[in-house]
Amino acid sequence: MSTWKNFWGHFRTVSRHRRYVRRGCFRVGLYYQGLTHDLSKYSPTEFLVGVRYYQGTRSPNNAEREAIGYSTAWLHHQGRNKHHYEYWIDYNPKGREPGEPTLVPVPMPDRYIAEMIMDRIAASKVYMGDAYTDASPLAYLMDRVERTPVHPETLAKLKHYLELLAEEGEEVAFRRIKEELVKKKKSK
Repeated sequence: MSTWKNFWGHFRTVSRHRRYVRRGCFRVGLYYQGLTHDLSKYSPTEFLVGVRYYQGTRSPNNAEREAIGYSTAWLHHQGRNKHHYEYWIDYNPKGREPGEPTLVPVPMPDRYIAEMIMDRIAASKVYMGDAYTDASPLAYLMDRVERTPVHPETLAKLKHYLELLAEEGEEVAFRRIKEELVKKKKSK
């Protein structure tokens, strides 16, 4: 594929992803997060890697990992976007005692869990196309859950709302996310 086609293909993919996330965020009342979601993907550090490794059927970050052993774009992205659980990993507050992990996941604020759910839905829709169902984001999580360094409280909430999406659909899941994750925090 030519560089020019990769450029436009990656630009369309990122923009389509952001559009899906924005719509979901707006439906649950996260207007600012919907507008600013994944803007770092347009930075040279992330965008140029996306163009180079663009395939259209999966994240170019995975292709970069296969090529060089890690993803420079992902390292840049996850450190700047609070809707990724990797952003919420910190040093062990107990220090480095034998047998204890040096880095530990910490709980994510609910509003970023809500945005992460919208992100997972959008990524599934973009990369799966017509094969997407409301169970797709949950299946993606369950396929990776054992090797996911996410705080148990965050994981429980994520799993709960993705199960609700799979079983009851977007209307019910988004209403509950708005009531239980978004409005709850704004009223305090």
